[in-house]
Amino acid sequence: MHKQKFTRILASFILCCPGVIFFNIAEGAESSFQKGICYASWEKERYASVYSDQSLEMLAQTGAEWVAIVATYYQDKYNSKEIFPNERTPSDKSLIHAINKAHQLGLKVMLKPHLDLVNQSEGLWRADIGFQKESDWQEWFRQYSKFILHYALLAQKTGAEIFCIGTELSFASSKTAFWREEIVPALREVYSGKLIYAANWDEYKTIRFWNDLDYAGIDAYFPLHQKGNPGYAEIKNSWTKWAEEIGTWQKTIKKPVIFTEIGYQSCDFAATKPWENSYSESVNLQIQSDCYRAALEVISNKLWCQGIYWWYWKATPYAGGINNRDFTPQKKPAEIILTLYYRGLSLAKLNQ
Repeated sequence: MHKQKFTRILASFILCCPGVIFFNIAEGAESSFQKGICYASWEKERYASVYSDQSLEMLAQTGAEWVAIVATYYQDKYNSKEIFPNERTPSDKSLIHAINKAHQLGLKVMLKPHLDLVNQSEGLWRADIGFQKESDWQEWFRQYSKFILHYALLAQKTGAEIFCIGTELSFASSKTAFWREEIVPALREVYSGKLIYAANWDEYKTIRFWNDLDYAGIDAYFPLHQKGNPGYAEIKNSWTKWAEEIGTWQKTIKKPVIFTEIGYQSCDFAATKPWENSYSESVNLQIQSDCYRAALEVISNKLWCQGIYWWYWKATPYAGGINNRDFTPQKKPAEIILTLYYRGLSLAKLNQ
């Protein structure tokens, strides 16, 4: 969205909502809360393109202070032991370009490597990666170590402030000894920044190596409502219950929590199973913006939460729009909600 056009929309939104109040935050002040957005591409050189540069500039205009940049490796099936890049993996050169561009814009960076399955015909995904034999686990972790150390070295080289050691590996994360005795110590040897793991929403309580990391990460795709089009109050009520559960759990680990991913599509049933792609459903911009508002309203004052990264901003300035069902908030009401909050506005009285 063009900057001047966005400014007009934002001004109109504020004029129409007299209950919105400003936080007393000095211009340019940096909060300890990580106002983040995930940034992802599955094209080899996209991150080095003019389109990506323009998109990152637009991302920075939201008031975001952090960006989680994603790079994806692959393995054939859930029980394959070889981990490799393919034609959809961003090149190191393009990834370095994006990190440098983000830093030039004043954004801090989390480098967030992902591991996906090439063959998902059996309905399985990265959370299902696992083996029955200990020797197979050892070989897989040897491959995983090579993969994750490659990106840790790149994070160190580029000055990425946070490094994510894994994402939604629910079965593999149960092998605590490998993480505590091999993966984390090896990463600490080559990377001097902060470490985090991104647990799936139904996995975070089972992790046994949180004490070895700097943050506890949750990919927060919590189911919020069975209705296809619930109201804002219903969505907020569900988020309040999840926040209470997370807050109680956080006291047991005493680590700051960061929502390494949180996102909703702009279509009906986006709040039912937020992790699913529901492209057959009707476009619904309201439910996406309501989900953004509810999450921000509920967690913004939680002392245990130190950041949130929205899934996801695409590496093109032409993404999103009012007819788009995808997760991106670009050129949608959700972007306005996000910007209001990230620029220091309270959303607390929008309903009054």
